[in-house]
Amino acid sequence: MIEGRFSFPTQILVGAACVRGLSDALDTLGVLRPLLVTDPGLLATVSFAAVKEAAGREVEVFSGVHGNPLEADVEDAARAFVDGGCDGVVGVGGGSALDVAKIVRARVARPEVALRDFYNVKEWPALAPFVAIPTTAGTGSEVGRSSVIGVDGRKQVYFHPSLLAARVFLDPVLTVSLPPGLTAATGIDALTHCIESFTSPVFHPFCDGIALEGARMVNDYLPGAVRDGGDLVARTQLLVAAAMGGVAFQKDLGAVHSMAHPLSARHGMHHGLANALCLVAVMEFNSARKPGVYRRLGQALGLPHDDDAAVITRVRTLLDECGIQPGLGKHGVKAEHIETLAAAATEDACHQTNPVPVATADFAELYRHCL
Repeated sequence: MIEGRFSFPTQILVGAACVRGLSDALDTLGVLRPLLVTDPGLLATVSFAAVKEAAGREVEVFSGVHGNPLEADVEDAARAFVDGGCDGVVGVGGGSALDVAKIVRARVARPEVALRDFYNVKEWPALAPFVAIPTTAGTGSEVGRSSVIGVDGRKQVYFHPSLLAARVFLDPVLTVSLPPGLTAATGIDALTHCIESFTSPVFHPFCDGIALEGARMVNDYLPGAVRDGGDLVARTQLLVAAAMGGVAFQKDLGAVHSMAHPLSARHGMHHGLANALCLVAVMEFNSARKPGVYRRLGQALGLPHDDDAAVITRVRTLLDECGIQPGLGKHGVKAEHIETLAAAATEDACHQTNPVPVATADFAELYRHCL
């Protein structure tokens, strides 16, 4: 018997300078004094200034989000919310800022519950309104109902429909200053979401279609955005593709993410880059055990041959076109780290929906292959 549950409730606004509608959105949501959550690198940028101006009211700012957000970031943001007398949250930045912006509302609503204990909360309270404004095209966190926070050296995933944004602004103008390297890494993050969600065995045909089209859009537009950061057409398409990847992975993900999470938590590696450096190896692993798993992806990408080898070759070429060179060793990962990483990857839940099973020994061999 086939069973499923499908949800696509987020209101998304797309287009150059669409963020100018932020003030009206805050009015509609009844937010008088929002907390703007961002990271230190974005605080002094033109993009952040544009969002702050578009809010059209006094705001409180929290800019202490780490590249891989920590429990302490959420605690500090919660204090800023309370001390500033805030009644809503606007997340501005990449996935890290958006993840903190999402979950801080739960921390404020239930101050007696430590963040690490929120997995045990059965009934979540009503949360303050949340508006998501991504300045990178990768994580899809703006449309997701989860928040990933580092707790005790591990990536902890908090999942609940209450974490969804009430409004999302996909404004390509806010992304034009993103450097080529980050444009590439975040774009491959979006591609990984689309590939892994599509190959997940969970029944969700809505997400299958979204994932295939999202993958095509990344393939078509990422190289152009890396070459020319001012290409607003490419930037817009990538923002939409990233959001599509974020919607699609409500199907769940796969082994690439199980490998990437420990690389970020233990070695501080950017999540998108970690995905990029593990993606080809996992695709080869999956294809060897389930031939044809990427055939429909090849069709979506418009490849002349839709066999797995052609798809994997295209992904490898795309990485090269975007300037991402293989090798975890170039980023501080050494052979002596592999056993610990493999054990952590095994504990990560994402590989439970990989198209084929992955054991600890498999993860160890995959990490070695990626060195």
